[in-house]
Amino acid sequence: MKLMIELPTWLGDAVMASGAVNKLIKYLKPKEVILFGSPVATSLYPNFKIIIDDRKNRLRQFFKLPKVDKFVSFRNSLYSKLLAFKYKGVAFNIKEKNLHMVEKYNLFVNKILKKDLPLYPPQLPFKRKVFKRPTFGINPGAAYGSAKRWYPEEFAKVANYLGKYGDIIIFGGPGEEKLAKEIEDNLTIKNYKNLCGKLTIKELCEHIGGLKGFVTNDSGPMHIAAAYNVPTIAIFGPTDYRETSPFSKNYKIITKNLKCSPCKKRVCPLKHHKCMKLIKAQDVIKVIKESNIFWT
Repeated sequence: MKLMIELPTWLGDAVMASGAVNKLIKYLKPKEVILFGSPVATSLYPNFKIIIDDRKNRLRQFFKLPKVDKFVSFRNSLYSKLLAFKYKGVAFNIKEKNLHMVEKYNLFVNKILKKDLPLYPPQLPFKRKVFKRPTFGINPGAAYGSAKRWYPEEFAKVANYLGKYGDIIIFGGPGEEKLAKEIEDNLTIKNYKNLCGKLTIKELCEHIGGLKGFVTNDSGPMHIAAAYNVPTIAIFGPTDYRETSPFSKNYKIITKNLKCSPCKKRVCPLKHHKCMKLIKAQDVIKVIKESNIFWT
């Protein structure tokens, strides 16, 4: 059997789906696997045949995609449904509420296999980096939109505090360099590195996997940290932590639970962004001190 799997587009979704993808491959036992998707999503699978989704030439690519025996998409877009129609396959269609996305992806695979299989948590193939000193990560980015981003000056205050106990790495993806530079401009410590925009997905996973603690927005790097069970403090504003919280046992959520959230918008529709503005560095530092999350 030749199996083609379309992966979720965003890094965080691709990480959350990784366990379910591996479960699908394990139980179908295909002779050949083709993974189709965005550059960041497919980067999580270095040992498989990859086809990058050519978003600028989708129509031409649509007719040139190889013949396969089975097609499964972990997306629910119109294009994914067209691919499912082309291959007589199936696109992600789980509508159950009050489930984490990791649970939804696993339920999707169970329905395809018609088996009541145990949940497969996110799985990443890269080894953790071993740092010489305790190292903490700061992640100010969030690819989906500005509403998910906490403020650089507040991240800097947390970094200055953690810098007394270990080294600091500022993370971020391409296009988020300005955010990282704003953090740098507010640092009083010297023991830090700004790696924003400088790491491949493989290197990003390796670095995050080796951290002693991670402070982050709801983002792809947050889910990478969860996959490695890195102690994490996750800052949530417009998104629903019940669906996309770190899927691990080693995290704390900081949120203000406003009436207007989770709005799930890229930009604050009320133009006040209080769900993030009301969160202060001292809120994070208090959780670090009281929970001992980074030292247990």
